[in-house]
Amino acid sequence: MATTKRKRRRRSRGRRNAAPMMAVLVLAVLILAGIMFAFLYEKYSPSKERMSWNTYFEVTTGDEAAVILNDQMMDFKAKIIDGEPYVTTDTLYDYLNSRFYWDSQENLLLYTTPTELITASVGSNTYTVAKQSYTEDYTPVKVDGDTAYVALKYIQKYTSIQYELMTDEVNRVNIKTKFGTAETATVKKNGNVRYRAGIKSPILTDVAKGDILYVLEEKEDVGDWTKVRTSNGFIGYIRNKYLGQKGEETTESNYTEPEYTNISKDYTINMAWHQVTNADANSKVLETIANTKGLTTISPTWFFLKDDDGNIDSLASQTYVNYCHQNNIEVWALVEDITHKDSITDKEILSRTSSRQRLVSNLIAKAIEFDLDGINIDFEYINEESAKGYVEFLRELSIMCRLNGIILSVDNYRPAGHNRFYNRAEQGVVADYLIIMGYDEHYAGSEEAGSVASINWVREGIEETLKEVPAEKLINAVPFYTRLWEERPKTAEELAQESDTDDYVPNVVSSKAYGMDAIDKILATNGAEKSWDETTGQYYAEYVSDGKTYKVWLEEEESIALKAALIKEYNLAGISAWKLGFERQDIWDTILKYVN
Repeated sequence: MATTKRKRRRRSRGRRNAAPMMAVLVLAVLILAGIMFAFLYEKYSPSKERMSWNTYFEVTTGDEAAVILNDQMMDFKAKIIDGEPYVTTDTLYDYLNSRFYWDSQENLLLYTTPTELITASVGSNTYTVAKQSYTEDYTPVKVDGDTAYVALKYIQKYTSIQYELMTDEVNRVNIKTKFGTAETATVKKNGNVRYRAGIKSPILTDVAKGDILYVLEEKEDVGDWTKVRTSNGFIGYIRNKYLGQKGEETTESNYTEPEYTNISKDYTINMAWHQVTNADANSKVLETIANTKGLTTISPTWFFLKDDDGNIDSLASQTYVNYCHQNNIEVWALVEDITHKDSITDKEILSRTSSRQRLVSNLIAKAIEFDLDGINIDFEYINEESAKGYVEFLRELSIMCRLNGIILSVDNYRPAGHNRFYNRAEQGVVADYLIIMGYDEHYAGSEEAGSVASINWVREGIEETLKEVPAEKLINAVPFYTRLWEERPKTAEELAQESDTDDYVPNVVSSKAYGMDAIDKILATNGAEKSWDETTGQYYAEYVSDGKTYKVWLEEEESIALKAALIKEYNLAGISAWKLGFERQDIWDTILKYVN
């Protein structure tokens, strides 16, 4: 009996000991479950954090406005002035309309159409269109320090853009320059648009059932998210489960681009430059033309930039023009920036509206006075600083040429990275013809001897230019000259003066230009034999005299034929040549095989 009682007491104590342990275990499980729940809730529940509008749009001052351009948030800002959105002239040029020109020296904003020059002065609500004044209820151009701002409302008058200014919470302006059909989606239940594609990303804005969103892209790589733009200017991501019916919205520009008309000849142009260095040289036009065959156009070097105010020197001759016209040859007088290059600065002439307009007026006055058929622009000292002014000069000159029936042609280097700023694409719009100077592959200052115009180099120049300029406006120029290269071994003294870091060049290289017959005589005198070089498409010859090596890549009938054939191959507008007097008479028969 006593034993039984002891057993009961032990079992009772065991049950009493197990109860606390069970409670502890249950509590531990509950705590662990709570931790797991909290972890999972934190991991999988959407964040309620909101990004402030100022943070998202990065607007720090009251007159700043964020810019959304074609559904992309830009890193530049607009400025709100008197309730109107303005952008800088750099923004205007780079993103909206590069045909505007800002003259920072004379505080003028200019815009050209095919037939009119439009001018707005800083601080004035009046602007002029071809000298006719118009007034707006806002100021088109304002300046703050060194920065000029242009009203979007004014830009819209001459540009294919639409914009909407929103001022709730944060200033922002939505600008559209690309039109067409955009994909939309209707919100099917209330939700949020987030900064990134993920539920932990901050909320940008709420959307309600029935709202229309603009679909930008779907993010399949990060789940069921779609990039959208909201009607109030936010660009972010929304989960696909909030999106309902897809649709489309079509927008059209209210602006009609003006048509640039051009003069286009109904024949293949056969042109050549005539270098005229003094008035007496004009009298040689009779014999110069008499040696040609099939010449349609002559370009005498008559006009020279004289000073930084837009004045020119002239060698124009009415007798010369009359004689050419009697022989059915058009005269496109050339104007150049080379002769007085040491006393003029292209940037000074071309960047200032007053000097640029004076230059335009002087050229047009001469063209009318001498009954010229065209003007040929040959500015070879344009650099990146003067490039915008140069293109604006061509625009303004094209207006006056168009109004007076004068052909405008522009000489251009073969395209290369270092001359991209010549803006051939814009030239191809405003000018009647562009001429590739398809020579000077190797030139007077070259450090090594080589061809003036190898065939593949010429071909590449045409192909690169055709990427920007239509074939019917493109003329390719060929050389009537060649360069005789002289290679003289350096003296011991010259070699000693060279730096250890200089590339080793054993010879002093120089050259001189010769016409076709003149170089043949030199080769014959020195007993040099020429051989055909398939790579350059030219005859090559060399000889040694007085310890010097002479090399030449010839321009003659066969090499010119290869270049002339490119006119037909690429359906170009014509051919030109530098210069009359360097060719032999038979070369014209070669050219006429490819020029109708």
